[in-house]
Amino acid sequence: MSIYIDTLINGILIGLIYSLAAMGLALIWGVLKVINLSHGAFITLGMFFAYLVFKYFHIPPYISVFLALIVGFILGFISYFIALHRIVSKAKSFKEYELSSLLSTFSLSLIITGILLFIFATTPMAINLPLSLFQTKLLASIFSIIFTVALGLFLYKTYLGKAIRAVSQNIDAAKLMGINTTLVLAISFALGIALAMGAGNLIAMVFPFSSLSGASYELKSFIICVIGGLGNPIGTIIGGILLGLLENFFGLFFNQGFVPFIEFTILILLLLFKPKGLFGGSK
Repeated sequence: MSIYIDTLINGILIGLIYSLAAMGLALIWGVLKVINLSHGAFITLGMFFAYLVFKYFHIPPYISVFLALIVGFILGFISYFIALHRIVSKAKSFKEYELSSLLSTFSLSLIITGILLFIFATTPMAINLPLSLFQTKLLASIFSIIFTVALGLFLYKTYLGKAIRAVSQNIDAAKLMGINTTLVLAISFALGIALAMGAGNLIAMVFPFSSLSGASYELKSFIICVIGGLGNPIGTIIGGILLGLLENFFGLFFNQGFVPFIEFTILILLLLFKPKGLFGGSK
């Protein structure tokens, strides 16, 4: 019984970390209607940011995560104007916009991954903290909850947050109401990237990583968003916990090497039978 209880607790803790990683993807989709294929690359960037800051400045990830959020926001803001702004303003149809944004964010992912591979190759990295594995998971999950709550309060209690929600619902109506939609879209993308890097920073505190680690977390983020419904923050949290529980309980009975296969299977089944997610998506 104790094994099942430990598995339940670990699944919830890991799921909360996953949900923070997926939150950035869900936010960008909800506002920009862009499936950000550079999401995993920015998660990896957050991992290496935590590693370098810890190695050279001896700042642990549970402190450097705040720096990662700031750096991620700045990089996301700049990346929006480099990779997406022209597409948003010039696309003649949603189909053209959708395809162009996919190619643009994928190109951004290739650039970031290429730079990381050039500098670090595929050498596995790890951050050795004077904490147990359970303590690092608990600490990372607490930060995930704090950042998720902070994002919710920002979106529902501040003027800028309400402007972001307005743009996500109807960008043309938001323009008529005097909202600077270009700035709102840039900030929304920047927030999504900040969350991705923050999540990567926290994940590096728990698990080893390499320059290619972001791909698996990008897959998990997609699955979580599909479970919860793209653009649904509450559904994203529930989806993250469900995925964390699934991985941990599955590991009790089967080889962990089968986990990606199970995740792909879940993704395909959801896209086939529940494309709006178990809890619905943004409208």
